Amino acid sequence: MRRAPFLLAALALALGSCGGDDAGSSKPTLTVSAASSLKEALTSCASSDPAATVRLSFAGSDELAAQIRQGVRPDVFAAANTKVPDALFTEGKVEKPVAFATNELVLAVPADSVEVRALADLGDDDIAIAVGSESVPVGAYTRDVLGRLPPAQEKAIVANIGSNEPDVKGIVGKLTQGAVDAGFVYASDVEATDGAVRAIRLAPALRPDVTYEAAVVKGAKQPETARRYVRGLREGSCADALRQAGFGPSRT
Repeated sequence: MRRAPFLLAALALALGSCGGDDAGSSKPTLTVSAASSLKEALTSCASSDPAATVRLSFAGSDELAAQIRQGVRPDVFAAANTKVPDALFTEGKVEKPVAFATNELVLAVPADSVEVRALADLGDDDIAIAVGSESVPVGAYTRDVLGRLPPAQEKAIVANIGSNEPDVKGIVGKLTQGAVDAGFVYASDVEATDGAVRAIRLAPALRPDVTYEAAVVKGAKQPETARRYVRGLREGSCADALRQAGFGPSRT
C-alpha cells in the first residue's frame, strides 16, 4: 500500500485536468481504473469506443479501491476479483458489480528456464520466487493455491519467496529481467510477453476461480457512458479484445 498516495495524487491530477470532454472533441471523456492484468486488452480496445474518449489508469485492484475510498472518482472500476468490487458496493462506493471475464492462475517461468519445470521444483534450494502481495488478487489467489499443498511442500515454497509485488506486472517484470526463477501470474500475462515467459499449468484441483468484475463508480462524471462501457466488457469490442488477450468469458 506504500504506492497508494503517489497513485492517488497522480490519478486525481489526471481527473482534474481532463474535465468532461477532450479539447476539440464532442465525445465525453470516460476514465477507467483497472487491474494491471487488464492493461493490454483494455488499451487495445480503447480507441475503438465510438461514444467516448477512454482514459485508462492501471494498478493493483486494492490500490485502485483505496483511491476510490479516499475520494477519487473514475467512471469505471474493473478488478481482478469479485471481493474488492463487492466490498465497495457494500460500502456504497460503486453500483452493483458485473462479472465480465475469467482468467487462469499459472506458474510462470522464463522461456529458457531449466531450473523450474513443475510446481514441485519450487521448494528446491536456490530457487527465487516472486508473488503478489497478500492484499492484491493475484497474491490472494497464490496463497490459496499454496494453502492446498501438503504442509511441508507449502513451507518449502514459502521459504523461497523473495519478492512480494504490488501488482501482477511487477511479477512479470521480475521474470523477464531474470531476477527470479518463477512466479504466479495469470495466463493472459504470459500471453502478453510474446514468448519471453512460459506458463506451467496448475493441477485442476489447485486452480482458484479467477473472476473479474467491473462497476460504475458512484459520483462518476459520465454514469450512463460508464454503464455502456461495463456492458461492452461482456459483449462488444472490449469483450473481443479480452478473448484475444487470453481471458475467458464470464460464467454468469
